[in-house]
Amino acid sequence: MREAEKIALALGRMFPGLCEVVLHDLRDPRHAIRAIENNLSGRQVGDSATELGLARIEDPDYPGVIQNYPNQFPDGRPAKSTSIGIKNASGQYVAALCLNLDVSVLSPVALALANLVATDAEHGERPLEALRDRNARELRRAVEELAAERGATPRSLGREDKKALVRRLHQEGYFDSRDAARTIADLLGVSRATVYNYARQKPS
Repeated sequence: MREAEKIALALGRMFPGLCEVVLHDLRDPRHAIRAIENNLSGRQVGDSATELGLARIEDPDYPGVIQNYPNQFPDGRPAKSTSIGIKNASGQYVAALCLNLDVSVLSPVALALANLVATDAEHGERPLEALRDRNARELRRAVEELAAERGATPRSLGREDKKALVRRLHQEGYFDSRDAARTIADLLGVSRATVYNYARQKPS
């Protein structure tokens, strides 16, 4: 287990702020998290095992490596995860090393590249009508696309850019969605009151 801790530490330091690395001690599922580097999920050392960990405890034949499966952080950010089971000499799972890559950080790059190679004239003026009842996924995508236009992630935008982004979302009807202000606040890293304040302000 101590050797596995070294691997978790090294992987975390190789991808700072981008990839969460978690070492689970499956011998104690109620307090399974032994180490966590680049904490992106808000969990703590001593927290319980995940569903994958419990599945490995119950079944020694459970796959040793589950790679590149879609996941999600508690605040809604998309993640790509890999889970590696570690067995003892008796063939029982005793630990798991899990990597959770924050792919939302990479979305501006992907969007910029997609726009760069696009050949159709699909980026004309936006439609005049405002769509209603947009869900959280559509709202999240809109925020990421607008931030990408400024070459940044939503949280890294400056104050004025965040204001402009919120006003644009308000003009396009996104605030008609349920819990839209809370979703936008979480994505931008500001309070819900700040989001409403930005929406009310007129461009200077």
